[in-house]
Amino acid sequence: MASATFRFYDTLNDFLPVSRRQTAFSLTFIHRMSIKDTIESIGVPHPEVGLLLVDGESVDFSYRVADGDMISVYPAFSRFEVAGVSRVLPPPLPEFRFVLDTHLGRLAGYLRMLGFDTLYRNDYDDPELAEVSARENRILLTRDRGLLMHGIVQYGYYVRYTQPQAQVREVIGRYGLAGLVRPFTRCLHCNGLLIPVAKEVVLEQLPPLVREAQETFFRCPDCGKVYWPGTHYERMRQFLDTVLRNP
Repeated sequence: MASATFRFYDTLNDFLPVSRRQTAFSLTFIHRMSIKDTIESIGVPHPEVGLLLVDGESVDFSYRVADGDMISVYPAFSRFEVAGVSRVLPPPLPEFRFVLDTHLGRLAGYLRMLGFDTLYRNDYDDPELAEVSARENRILLTRDRGLLMHGIVQYGYYVRYTQPQAQVREVIGRYGLAGLVRPFTRCLHCNGLLIPVAKEVVLEQLPPLVREAQETFFRCPDCGKVYWPGTHYERMRQFLDTVLRNP
């Protein structure tokens, strides 16, 4: 029976049992599998991987694990630059666009609030999420590691936190989004880009108190929802200020 030695680094240890974290361990096998299938059988989704070294040499996901291999696995965003030597990192994205699974509705709302193009439906199934991510080059955010293991997914991240406010801080930090935010430019309901609209155009959609107190309005051209800077806006602004100060 053949065996190979694995060592996972940094955040990839989140997917391992305690006994395998931050240490080298052996894996025995009868049939040689691709290194992608092997690391996923251990529990690590391939989109989380940024660099694979076999006996110090960079390999791609198709490499077939051999007896005696010493395999080092590094995350996509590690503490050192891997892009120059990695054979598994996909091309860099021209912009950060997201698609989220059904368990991350609150996070989707926060990302839209920050101005990021974020697709979300509460009836997406896993194959559809994987297809949208692959077809539109969107980063798939999920709490389901099995979803990230779909072969067509290139860009994806397993969200570690369960509390929505912590999740948005996590995603901002993970992708360095703090300098890219454009707050209150997208519809929280449907993700459309908001446009300024004259008060008289939306007058019939406004509550009586808003008609008297507000003069600045924005409307989503996709779903027709109207926004204005009321008390809810101020609460959201305070929340975003807190998030961006502590990503």
